[in-house]
Amino acid sequence: MIRPFLIGLMALGLAACTGAPGERDVERGPGDIDGYSLASEIVTRTEPGPPSTVPGECWTHTTLPAVIQTTTEHVETAPGVFSTVSHQQIVRQRRKVWFRSPCPAQMTPEFIASLQRALKARGLYTLPLTGRMDAPTRKAVGRYQSSLGLDSDILSTGAARQLGLEAYSLWDLKQNLD
Repeated sequence: MIRPFLIGLMALGLAACTGAPGERDVERGPGDIDGYSLASEIVTRTEPGPPSTVPGECWTHTTLPAVIQTTTEHVETAPGVFSTVSHQQIVRQRRKVWFRSPCPAQMTPEFIASLQRALKARGLYTLPLTGRMDAPTRKAVGRYQSSLGLDSDILSTGAARQLGLEAYSLWDLKQNLD
């Protein structure tokens, strides 16, 4: 009696592991962890100030460096004589970008210790937990976010969610499904 029940339960469990028919595949970009990218949360503005002034929502900004591509080629200047020529081209201009971040009131020593613990679990933070947003913690945050497409050592709301430190709102979940 119990055996058929267990077999049925296992079959249901395996069925839950497969994707639903017509389910979208997650687009993976370079360096994305589990198909997630913080690049979608970056906002570039021409006007001064943050993109939103919704109560309870905090924004911060950083300057992303320019991306310069260097091309080197060997050019024959005379028969059997070669010269090395390098050209540099700006692929992306330096730009100021905005992204949502946990509000200052949220950055308690307990929250920061949880952040350090989450980074430690991923091998990005190796020091003892201090509960302070010190240089080693910022470097670990920067390494984590850089792998997700945001080159900043300031904690973003998206990274905090990915680390399990902040809850998703229903609006954010709906936006990810659309």
